[in-house]
Amino acid sequence: MAGGMRSLAKETFFYGLGSVLPRLLSWFLSLYWAFALPRVDDIGVLTNFYAWVALLQVILTYGMETGFFRFANKESDPTRVFSTAFISILSSTLLFFVLSLLFLKPAAFALGGSEMKPHYLLLMVLILCFDVVGAIPFANLRFKKRPIRFAAIKLVNVGLTILINLFFFLACPLLQERFPDAFAWFNLSRGVDYILIANLTASVVQLLMVSPELRVRFTFDKALLRRMLHYSFPILILGIAGILNQTVDKILFPWFYPDKANAFRELGIYGQNFKIAIIMVMFTQSFRYAFEPFIFARNREAADDRQSFSDATRYFILFGLLIFLLTTGYIDIIKFLIPAAYHEGLKVVPIVLLGELFFGVYFNLSLWYKLTDQTRWGAYMSIFGFLITLGINILFIPRFGYMACAWASFIANLAMMILSYGLGQKHYPIPYNLRSAATFFLLTIILYAGIRVSYLQLESLPLRLLVSTLLVAVYLVVMIKRELPLKQWPFIGNFFK
Repeated sequence: MAGGMRSLAKETFFYGLGSVLPRLLSWFLSLYWAFALPRVDDIGVLTNFYAWVALLQVILTYGMETGFFRFANKESDPTRVFSTAFISILSSTLLFFVLSLLFLKPAAFALGGSEMKPHYLLLMVLILCFDVVGAIPFANLRFKKRPIRFAAIKLVNVGLTILINLFFFLACPLLQERFPDAFAWFNLSRGVDYILIANLTASVVQLLMVSPELRVRFTFDKALLRRMLHYSFPILILGIAGILNQTVDKILFPWFYPDKANAFRELGIYGQNFKIAIIMVMFTQSFRYAFEPFIFARNREAADDRQSFSDATRYFILFGLLIFLLTTGYIDIIKFLIPAAYHEGLKVVPIVLLGELFFGVYFNLSLWYKLTDQTRWGAYMSIFGFLITLGINILFIPRFGYMACAWASFIANLAMMILSYGLGQKHYPIPYNLRSAATFFLLTIILYAGIRVSYLQLESLPLRLLVSTLLVAVYLVVMIKRELPLKQWPFIGNFFK
């Protein structure tokens, strides 16, 4: 692959191990929670809880990771950039922790009423603090191009989380039967507590494992910090609006759903089906971890390497559409990963998948304002998308429930993608292959229509899966033959001639 694509693909793979694989394992774990927890409402509480965690994590890192990449590549002393960014993050995190303790009870009630207990919020704050403090050390691993160590730490984190969950939900019930007095403290109705304790323990261990990155000579440069904050503040606004586009539905749903008694149950159904579509989110995140340092490094090494940026976006679209077809084509099998009580929400999966694909493309298109230091445009576009999401959710959740949440994300991400492309071509033109994108999107829609027809017309599950397999194979053949350099490889190339 020309223009650095081979290096980008390699780093995407390792960052995938470090970000996507842990999220995939966490995904399986969260699917298991639906079987282990006694109430669907508990899943709704966790869905709401982790939406708040995602939002607060963006706020507490305030764009400093991207600012660190920019200035570490720009300044002559990357260590000074690292130490300044870390001290800033550490100070603001400590302030957040103190303020959270002061307002713990009223904040807990405001966030979720009686369902959000104060000790839930305390555990959430601790998890956030440990994760946020580790953000810059992890960014430094990415800057130094150490994806293997990055992946190893992330895998230990999720592995420990899974082990502790298995202890609580599998081992403890068995041990309680055998040693009732010693395990009298265990109560399955407190499952949410055990999940948060497992998460907190893993976060502490993760910070300890990444702490060797702190073995530097710390210096604090106020002037540098001001420049970094000036650069990062629009990215903070962008990040807040961006994460709200993905989480505001889960935050607002309990407040706007008219049937308050069933609000968390409905949110639990939506949250579990949203998890089926999370494979697109994981693909986008792994690509992001490699793509962000890649574009800054290529911009520094080559005066004008816009074709590489175009190629990267093209490959992202190709594989994103493949993920869409695989997920929707085999939904008959995938749906058994969640209990039957949640299957009524499967209709949101295709909508969420495409919405997340649009968001991934939007992220790829966003490089123009990062490379030209016009990050305010990212903030403007994210606010634009957030307002669309917010408006649709507020207006339509009372009438359409979680279907409004799915369509809000779809429409907002599509609008941001189109707007970013138009502005980018004006300020930093890149020769994106629109013909390729349009061809494969149209092909995907046609193949997906075939999948849907097979679901409606064929009662036989094996026959439906056969049709899906054939349709996915058509996409793969066309993709490899038209777009991928695999056709130049021995044996594979001969097959596609």
